[in-house]
Amino acid sequence: MSHAGKNLRFLRKLRGWTQEQFANKISIKRSLLGAYEEERAEPRIETLQTVCTLFKLSMDDILLKDLEIPNGGGSYIDKRRAQKMASSSSAEIHFVPVKAAAGYLAGYADTEFLDELNTFTLPMLAPGYYRAFEIVGDSMLPTPSGSVIVGEKVENFEDVKNNNAYIVVSRNNGIVYKRINRNNRSKNNITLVSDNPIYDPYQVEKEDILELWKAQMIITKATVQNRWDVGQLAGMVNNLQEQVSSLKKKMN
Repeated sequence: MSHAGKNLRFLRKLRGWTQEQFANKISIKRSLLGAYEEERAEPRIETLQTVCTLFKLSMDDILLKDLEIPNGGGSYIDKRRAQKMASSSSAEIHFVPVKAAAGYLAGYADTEFLDELNTFTLPMLAPGYYRAFEIVGDSMLPTPSGSVIVGEKVENFEDVKNNNAYIVVSRNNGIVYKRINRNNRSKNNITLVSDNPIYDPYQVEKEDILELWKAQMIITKATVQNRWDVGQLAGMVNNLQEQVSSLKKKMN
């Protein structure tokens, strides 16, 4: 039994690369890498040879061994695993401020553009690939304008969970922070919902979406945090419940 597809996914995550980044390094399309990782297709020998060179592995290693299982610490992979475990809590997070939002749409996959962004670390985050975005406006109150949303990259759209909050990067709407509802009737679009009930939900075509980042942390200045009384919060909850119920009726 070949472990190639599973090992490709493991090696990519070991380095903290997105599918797009890894695919570029081994000169294949991202969609093809996804098929390999999900074991819907067998990797070509030429591709595996490139990966072996990149990670200092043999073909036997990548084809016949489950690289997720430690081998005693002597191999390159074991050493890299140890380094990853030691540094995973402090992986650099690129910060996208509002003033860089327009440029991000063109340079989100450009390593040179990303290298120009400031970075920071958050030791409390689990291992993963993260990016931080500054948001403006009151559409996601009680999260105030100027907050920074730290999101974890979503590689597969099927991993999106209804009613969870995401940074959505799209061609026509730019960078927005919203809750997502997947439509049962139409597989071609999603509904974006604001936490502030005065803003109506709206739909976005899936093909228009460039990136999705699931919100994991919110960084807010203490001086701009709003105080909300029980009545305000109850009203917002009721309005959100009504919106969700209405959306469910439309989607079913």
